[in-house]
Amino acid sequence: MEERLGIFKGDKKLRSWFVGILLAGTFTMSISQSSLSTAYPTLMRYFGVTAPTIQWLTTGFMLVMCIMMPISPWLLSNVPFKRLFQAVLVLFDVGTIVILFAPNFPIMMFGRVLEAIGVGILFPAYQSVMLTITPEESRGVTMGIVGLVMGSALAVGPIISGIVLKFTTWQGLFVIFAIIITLVFLLSFKFIANVMSLKLDRLDFISVFSSLGLIGLLFVINQLGKTGVNWTNQFGLLAVSLVMLAYFVFRQFHIKTPMLELRVLKTFNYDLAVLLTGFSYIALIVTTIIFPLYYQEVLKLSPFASGMSLVPGAVFLSLLNPVTGKLADRFGFKRVLLIGMSMITIGWGILFVFSSELNLIGMVILSMLIEGGNAFVMMPAMTLGANSLPDSLIAHGTAVITTVRQILGSLGVAVATIILTAITQSELTKGSHVEVATQMGYRAVFFTFFLVEVVGLLLSILIKNSEKKG
Repeated sequence: MEERLGIFKGDKKLRSWFVGILLAGTFTMSISQSSLSTAYPTLMRYFGVTAPTIQWLTTGFMLVMCIMMPISPWLLSNVPFKRLFQAVLVLFDVGTIVILFAPNFPIMMFGRVLEAIGVGILFPAYQSVMLTITPEESRGVTMGIVGLVMGSALAVGPIISGIVLKFTTWQGLFVIFAIIITLVFLLSFKFIANVMSLKLDRLDFISVFSSLGLIGLLFVINQLGKTGVNWTNQFGLLAVSLVMLAYFVFRQFHIKTPMLELRVLKTFNYDLAVLLTGFSYIALIVTTIIFPLYYQEVLKLSPFASGMSLVPGAVFLSLLNPVTGKLADRFGFKRVLLIGMSMITIGWGILFVFSSELNLIGMVILSMLIEGGNAFVMMPAMTLGANSLPDSLIAHGTAVITTVRQILGSLGVAVATIILTAITQSELTKGSHVEVATQMGYRAVFFTFFLVEVVGLLLSILIKNSEKKG
């Protein structure tokens, strides 16, 4: 650890450039994850495909990204970080260029897969590197900056794409991605250093194959709430996927050098941190997806206005992320986590109780409360979890947290969609007016996630300020 910290000793400027370039590349890739939803109608017309088909640009991206996350710790241990970072940038850039010149949808989808491979490798690696190069007593501030990438970029992605689409074509969005990533790639030759210790070993391809069960699991989760799904096939896929994942877990505990060190889950404080990170991510991603729908269906806003209504929450989240890191370093992580989970829980609770009386201003304030609470939870919980582990397991710990977070986020969106559809349809069947039925559907969603976040609040009470294991 000391050797890796020593790379930047006496040269704060070099460290700032290193962090800045790493942040710029990861932030751009993170925005690409959530930015396309605003462009769906435009892309459907351009390629002549249906809505379920175009959604694969996001669904497929997420599936490929998740399957790469467990491989990230092995890559960090076996490939010099500078070379790994540059390879990821090239992969993402090639994917972006393929998308720019795609003559049809399958070619565009291929480009998105290339982008997703790069993002899936970099997300856990980025967090591991930031934790590794930072002394434990300063990690709160550093991970607050990481929160700008992991949380804020997700929230501002649809906003940025909405603005770009208002003034240019959908290709303009990918031109911006390509320019930034190319610039980051060129700067990486001068400012990116090999900061991770290498421990060469062979990649266990049986583990890689069995981890593909993640794709099946997430695919089935994403089918929840959709119509026309062949559930006989889906349950078969789910069964096979769960068997593959069970074998993956079994194998990680029984081979000498596991691809993903799942023994990190034997640390209870770390387990609580994993769940808290996931619960806060659920609150964030459901807010960014459900609130715009509520604005359009209940408050009758235009798609552009509903997207712009997310701006205050995203800005508030971005401003708070660095602040919460400083507070965690100064007052302890548990206090910060309790504040954040309380904010999120209160936000969903007010939504449930007063949803029928809230106007746009009230909804925006509550979105700021929930997203602001996320800044107090997601990165502080991840940092506390990492602090509970030996330095040698940080890369594995961040990969587990990032993967679980994606699974819980997908599950949260699926549950929200199912409840909204089921309750709305039930009220319509009873003879309720369509506006009343829609309101009841959203109210049920708000109540469900209020209960979910109450559980998260209880977990934040149980967690302890870390005592690093040897």
